[in-house]
Amino acid sequence: METDIISVFLTKTGNMLKVGVLGAGHLGKIHLRLLNQSDKYELIGFYDPDEINAKKVAAEFGYTHFDNINNLIDAVDVVDIVTPTLSHFDCAKKAIEKGRHIFIEKPITNTLEEAEELLELSKKHSVKGQVGHVERFNPAFLAVKDKIENPMFIETHRLAEFNPRGTDVPVVLDLMIHDIDAILSVVPSEVEKINASGVSVISQSPDIANARIQFKNGCVANLTSSRISLKNMRKSRFFQRDAYISVDFLEKKVEVVKMKDAPENPGDFDMILQNAEGDKKQIYFENPEIDVNNAILDELETFADAINNDTTPIVSLEQGTNALKVALQIIESFKN
Repeated sequence: METDIISVFLTKTGNMLKVGVLGAGHLGKIHLRLLNQSDKYELIGFYDPDEINAKKVAAEFGYTHFDNINNLIDAVDVVDIVTPTLSHFDCAKKAIEKGRHIFIEKPITNTLEEAEELLELSKKHSVKGQVGHVERFNPAFLAVKDKIENPMFIETHRLAEFNPRGTDVPVVLDLMIHDIDAILSVVPSEVEKINASGVSVISQSPDIANARIQFKNGCVANLTSSRISLKNMRKSRFFQRDAYISVDFLEKKVEVVKMKDAPENPGDFDMILQNAEGDKKQIYFENPEIDVNNAILDELETFADAINNDTTPIVSLEQGTNALKVALQIIESFKN
């Protein structure tokens, strides 16, 4: 029995990846806590250029603080980049050039040129990368993702109460990019045209934005984001042939309404619709099971799986780059 326990322990620790975190702000501390709990990673430590904050985090939680970014990168297999967007590229480039796998928070970088360079570097150095588009791991989205088939109209609302954190970038890169990435993951077509408008209310960059994305297959997505709302909302609705799917990312709820050909002899409680041509459809509801999860932990651990199994990460650097590309096109559209 004792031998079995030792064997299990060695197997577990043998597969653990050494990880270091860059950035110990609000989200960085969440990543540190979850990585420290995970049985797929061995948390080596963190680096934060704010020495006062770094010492405070180290003292409060007991994580090892590195006073040099290069020393931390040298000590790990995976670098988790949870720094402000403007520093993503420099941090990721340092890690990739040393052959380290990278998990990088969204948006992948500040510019498209930077993202494309990281893509090339990751291929050159044979490392894997994942972008932190956490809504892909939201349990509500996971419950219906496979049911979203060739949607032709999509509407999203992502509204947030004002928070100074994140206002260093436009609301499109702060909030809307979550919905952009989710939409790109379910629409099997390239973007054809974008029209958008944005308004700066309290920040130097737009705080409210609306975008209309038209895809080559005819699908249209209408996205609205605001970071000066009176209440929080994160809802998406997908309309497709014979189905309507609603996802509440905030409340972790879904609605799936489908239609099928009506039976010849419908029951008293069957919901039947008839169009102008006389075709009859029966409306019915599906209630997919939503598995409770920690989305941030899941995205980090599936990245570990991708590394250990040599598979493509769920949100690859290429997908993160595509989301950034569309986001920047939306921002550019504000000027037209």
